[in-house]
Amino acid sequence: MHFHFKQMTENDLATLAKWLHRAHVAQWWGAGATLKSVRATYLSQLSPDSSVVSYFAYLGDEAIGYIQSYVAVESDGWWVGQDDPSVRGIDQFVADGARLGQGLGTRMAREFAELLFGDSAVSKIQADPSSENGRAIRCYEKAGFRNAGPIITPDGEAILMILAKNR
Repeated sequence: MHFHFKQMTENDLATLAKWLHRAHVAQWWGAGATLKSVRATYLSQLSPDSSVVSYFAYLGDEAIGYIQSYVAVESDGWWVGQDDPSVRGIDQFVADGARLGQGLGTRMAREFAELLFGDSAVSKIQADPSSENGRAIRCYEKAGFRNAGPIITPDGEAILMILAKNR
């Protein structure tokens, strides 16, 4: 069974807020998310003008995770030196902690990359998991991303993971 990705709507924000409270997500995405703070952060991303596009990842009828893509041109200290508008950044998580370690994150990243590469304007995808998040680093490596080494982000040290279209 393959994933399908559905763009989030305003109705999905309550579910996202609930997921962000789960310990395995909050550890890396920040604790203390409220519906109000999620609305403040993500509502603008639901606009067709946003460079960030948020999705729920589904297996069958079940939403099992969150994934977002965005144009990775340098802004506010993120992606220092990146000026190529064909590069996309991604971030993701599996919503149910009991389903970690089953390869779902790897499959989600791989299938989402295929979706993004279906757009001829996309040449490369990158992610920046925390250098302390070994699970995410292994997930991206298994999905075909190359570990390009440490970088510094506004959230601290991370590992730059790169997947080129013609790998």
